[in-house]
Formats: sequence, structure tokens, C-alpha cells
Amino acid sequence: MNAKKAEPALPREVIESYDRLIATQPGVDRKGAKIPYTSRNGHMYSYLAEPGSLALRLAPPEREEFMARFGARLQEAYGIVQKEYVAVPDAVLRDTATLAPYFAASLAYVSSLKPKPTRRG
Repeated sequence: MNAKKAEPALPREVIESYDRLIATQPGVDRKGAKIPYTSRNGHMYSYLAEPGSLALRLAPPEREEFMARFGARLQEAYGIVQKEYVAVPDAVLRDTATLAPYFAASLAYVSSLKPKPTRRG
């Protein structure tokens, strides 16, 4: 077995854009080796999907506004529509200043949810 940590198979520019976005929220760290993501209280609220698109979890009002403003659609993964996640257009992902308020809203949304129980093993 190779002990080296798996690197995501995503474009470097996408990861850098995601890291800039994450840096807008103090105390938030990027998790995940193969699929980078953010989570709070056991709830994932953003992740990078292959081939390098950002999925962002938003409450209904912000989700509808985001989709209307940027012509975005709901995120699909493995043929399933993820009803709380929007697929962030590439141009919006590169524009940290425009995307940062939505990232903050995503964090606020999951912070309002009941924490998921931790696993004991």
C-alpha cells in the first residue's frame, strides 16, 4: 500500500479558487483528500466535484436567488439531483468576491441545522 495521501484529480486552478473562497470564512478548513469539501456539525455544505465544479448547499431563498442571478442549476451527482446544492458556474467560482456572500450564507444555513451525531467506534 502506498502511504502517500491521495491528491484530488481536479485542476489546480479550481482548487486554488476553492481555497480562496474558503479563506473568506475564518475557522473554516478544507477537508477531504480525493473530494475536497467543507462541513460544519456533520453537515457538508460545499464540495468540489469532478471534473472541477463547485457544489454549494444553500437554503431555499438563497438557492433560488443564486440560480436566477447566475443561470445556475441544481447539482447532479451519479444521476441524482441534489435538491439543496447548486452547481456553481466556473466564472462565478473564479470570482471570489461575488461568491463569498453565498459561501457565508451556506455556512450559516448548515450552522442552523441540528448537529449530526458523532460516530463512536
